[in-house]
Amino acid sequence: MGVFLNPGKEAFEEAVNSKIYVDKTEMVLYLNSIVKTKQKYACVSRPRRFGKTMAADMLCAYYGIGADSRGLFEKLKIANSEVPDETKGAPWDKYLGKFDVIRIVMNRFLNSRQSVYESLEKMQATVIREIKKTYPDIDLFDDKNLLEAIEGIYSETGRQCVVVIDEWDAVFRERADDKEGCREYLDFLRDLLKDNACVALAYMTGILPIKKYGKHSALNMFAEYSMMFPKELAAYTGFTDEEVRGLCDDYRMIYDEVSNWYDGYLVSDYIPVESRDEYRTGEYAGHKISLYCPLSVVDALTTGRIMNYWNKTETYEALAEFIRRDFD
Repeated sequence: MGVFLNPGKEAFEEAVNSKIYVDKTEMVLYLNSIVKTKQKYACVSRPRRFGKTMAADMLCAYYGIGADSRGLFEKLKIANSEVPDETKGAPWDKYLGKFDVIRIVMNRFLNSRQSVYESLEKMQATVIREIKKTYPDIDLFDDKNLLEAIEGIYSETGRQCVVVIDEWDAVFRERADDKEGCREYLDFLRDLLKDNACVALAYMTGILPIKKYGKHSALNMFAEYSMMFPKELAAYTGFTDEEVRGLCDDYRMIYDEVSNWYDGYLVSDYIPVESRDEYRTGEYAGHKISLYCPLSVVDALTTGRIMNYWNKTETYEALAEFIRRDFD
C-alpha cells in the first residue's frame, strides 16, 4: 500500500471501528452508477466537519486494488442494501478493488515559500515516485507529469484509475494572490481529468464551489453536489434525522434538545423519476432531508453536553473578507 497510490483501507477502517460510526457506504452504490460514464466527475462542496475526508477514505478502501476490503464492506449497509434502479442492477461489489486509486490531499503540498507551479511539480513528482515503485517495468518518460504516468499505465495494462482529490480548493483559499498559479492549477486539473479514458471516476471534495474563472472554464465537466443542493448524495452529506434519533436512543440524550441545536440544514434530495409528476403538483415532499453537523452531534453525544462545537473547527478569518463586502 502507498500513501498516494492505493492507500488501502486502514483510514476507513479506523472510522468504522470508532466509538460512533454512522454507515454511509450506500453512497458508493450511486457513484458506481457513474463510473466509466460521461458523468464520472463528482465534486462535493460542503462545510468543514461534514465527513468529506472520511468519504474519500471510504472510496480508497472500496475501489483500490490490493486494499482487501471485502470483509470490511460485507458487514456494512452497502452489502445488504436494495440495489437502486440507477445502478442498472449492478451488484454492490461490481467495482470492489478494481482500480488504481490516486489519492491527493492538495493542502499537503502547499508551502508558503513555493509558488503554485512549484507545489504542483512537487505533488506530481511525489505521486509518480510511488507509481514507479508499483510499476517498475513501465517506462515513464517524464517523472513530473502525472497525466503521462497514468496514460503509461493504461497503455501497458489497460487498467483505469480512480482519482480522489481532497481539499481541491486549497489553492484558491491559500494562494488567492497567485492568479497565474490558480490558472495553471485549473489547467492541470482539466488536462488530467477531462475526457480522459484512463480515469474511471474523478471525485473531489472542498469547501468552495466550482465556478468559472475567466476563459479557464472551470472544470465544467464536474457535477457539483453542494450543501444547498446535494442531489443524489443528500443522505450522505451529514447525519440525517433518523440517524440522530437512533444515536440519541443509544446515548440516552434528549432528541428534541439535540435537534434544536444541531438540525441546521434542510436540503433538497434527488427526486425519483416516478415521483416527479407528483412533485410538480406540490404533493410530493419526500425530497426534503434534515441534516445535522456530524462533528457537533458526535461531540454532544460523547460528552453529554449540548453546546456549540462547530465554530471551534476554524478561525473566522476565512469569513472576514466576505463579511466586509457587505453584499445586499
